[in-house]
Amino acid sequence: MRIGFLFNHDQIHQVAHSLPIALALAKGGFAGEIFVATTNERTRREVLRLGGDEIGRHITHIDLGLRARSLVLSRPLEGLVPSRKLLVYGDNLDFFRSLDMLVVAEKTSLVLKTLYGLKNLKIVHTRHGAGDRAIGFDKASAGFDHVFCSGPKVRERLIAEAKVPQEKISMVGYPKFDMLDPSVTMFPVRSRAPIVLYNPHCSAHLSSWFKQGRQVLDFFLDNPNYQLIFAPHVMLFERKFVLTIDKLRIDRPGHIEERYLRAPNIHIDLGSRASTDMSYTMMADLYLGDVSSQIYEFLLHPRPCLFLNSHKANWREDPNYGHWRAGPVIDTPAELADGLKRALASHEEAYRPVQQQMFASSFDLTDKPSSQRAAEVLAALLGDTGWNQRASLSA
Repeated sequence: MRIGFLFNHDQIHQVAHSLPIALALAKGGFAGEIFVATTNERTRREVLRLGGDEIGRHITHIDLGLRARSLVLSRPLEGLVPSRKLLVYGDNLDFFRSLDMLVVAEKTSLVLKTLYGLKNLKIVHTRHGAGDRAIGFDKASAGFDHVFCSGPKVRERLIAEAKVPQEKISMVGYPKFDMLDPSVTMFPVRSRAPIVLYNPHCSAHLSSWFKQGRQVLDFFLDNPNYQLIFAPHVMLFERKFVLTIDKLRIDRPGHIEERYLRAPNIHIDLGSRASTDMSYTMMADLYLGDVSSQIYEFLLHPRPCLFLNSHKANWREDPNYGHWRAGPVIDTPAELADGLKRALASHEEAYRPVQQQMFASSFDLTDKPSSQRAAEVLAALLGDTGWNQRASLSA
């Protein structure tokens, strides 16, 4: 048996959603071979850092590169589209053919079945995040041989909207939580002022950044009674242009002006490890955002939230905006002063109970680590009937 875990993305934000499962599978004494494959130096470093001594001992790491022709083709396109990421599949078919199962956190890998004809390769989708956006429940989800989900909310929408057969879904919790280190703090706390995390998404048709982001930064520049962490989705500033495919649109994120970089009460992080390992979501006092699934990671510990409806969405009965029930919603940055005060003042009575219900619906957590629950499913799918016993002996 040969199982591979693929990390094929520009940024590292998907690594913690599936690597913990590979580690749990290895620690449980999986009878087959385990591979982790990376496609660039950034993800390689993160996988090796998080994997520790399991990589090289029970798990084999592989770098997947491009052929010379693909390298030439990808260079002029990479500034706009993830051409390297797309070309990796065709250039490494021998590796993918050698596997019995491939585990991924994204959907692009389905091209191995649809374009390259690897019908016998079982592909398991771990998903990444527990958010509400419609793209997370599109028909592509039904193309996987098996899908992991974090909680009942996600499971119900996968069945109802993506038409994934319920027998192909396993509710395993949230493996990323298994890697949480609450002792890590990456923001220089300079005062007792409330810490606000502004976390806009990268999708141009949904993000508050393109229309209102700089007005948000201006507000905090003028209001030092708040400390701000500006940590957007790590893909927002990855390229000069942001291209979204669920609703085709292209936009420019621009650059961050010097006045924001120098502000003593503003900490700006456009894509470091701290933007992906929950450092900021754990230490902030208030979450300010739009549609990012990081809101649900923030709700691991219920706290005040505020949302920017920069696109005038009719959100109240829309499940794609279900997370906006966690706090007040404002339409413009001109409402920030009042909105922040309302979010802080109304949290305990009006929103904490709602947030607790939202979290319970989004994450099915048990005493057993989520990564171990997911590893058990993979072992069963591959027919490793002795994995549970070996896992118990190694615990």
